[in-house]
Amino acid sequence: MVSAKPRICACICTYQRYDLLPRAVESLARQTLTKDRYEILIVDNSPDFAKAEAFGQAFETFENLRYVVERTPGLSNARNVAAGLSKAPVIAFIDDDAVAAPNWAEEILRAFEIFGPATMIVGGRVDPIWQAPRPAWLHDSMLGNLSVVDWGGEARIAAPEEWVAGTNIALRVEAILQNGGFSRNLGRIGSGSSLLSNEEVQLVETIRAAGGKLVYAPDARVNHLVDRRRLTKTWFRKRAAWQAFSDFMMDPDRRTAEASRQWPDLVRYFNAMPPHERTIRGLLFETDDPDLFRWQTGAVYMLTTLALAGFEGVELA
Repeated sequence: MVSAKPRICACICTYQRYDLLPRAVESLARQTLTKDRYEILIVDNSPDFAKAEAFGQAFETFENLRYVVERTPGLSNARNVAAGLSKAPVIAFIDDDAVAAPNWAEEILRAFEIFGPATMIVGGRVDPIWQAPRPAWLHDSMLGNLSVVDWGGEARIAAPEEWVAGTNIALRVEAILQNGGFSRNLGRIGSGSSLLSNEEVQLVETIRAAGGKLVYAPDARVNHLVDRRRLTKTWFRKRAAWQAFSDFMMDPDRRTAEASRQWPDLVRYFNAMPPHERTIRGLLFETDDPDLFRWQTGAVYMLTTLALAGFEGVELA
């Protein structure tokens, strides 16, 4: 019989990923913790409720697993529902296309214990599972767009510039509930046409601003699928535009104030293009140079931000 009070809840919020979900669940079922020390919670946000209910029956033999069908769409809502349902004081989120190392949950708990009660968030290393070869034009600094995380070193209080990914993040449930949860104005809804994000970024920033500590624990590792459909320049341009929109939504006043300062950098990018590409075409300039493509996606980000700010404060020479 599983304890009514496990120490950690390992949670997957899923949306129509029935081909990938079983592998993620199996990785949680093989954790080094004994079954009474952790629970597995699946929140299925798929639109076909009957299919979701039927699929969940496949996991009825897992003694420490609950499968919940959540009818209100949205990743942020699903995470908030999971936090409310958790029987444990800590909830750890992993994506449905990720695989947790066997000691993942144990290392997360270890980090919370070692770094003390002020630790409210623990995030770990995320290694890629390449579904297709990594493109030559993909700069190392852009791997974060694919949720690849490797800050190196030992477990520690994260530096201000160090972040963790939503596919490998654990929080004290009280920190989620007391800080308003994951924003439902941010985060993805549905199959992925929208790349709206920052729901965990906003919550982490709020918790840290209130004095909560973020710990980076590299031994709490997951492997995360990099879908071949994301390994295109079109996807990275789209990702840059949606990141600009997400950042703007999170703090419109700040982003509006900063937008005009991006104008010279955007002009510099277009001036670096061949003469016939110094129009909007420059954002689609074909290149396999990783530095140039990184600059291109940066230009997409800057242009999106400036457009959202109405080009306020821009002075034309």
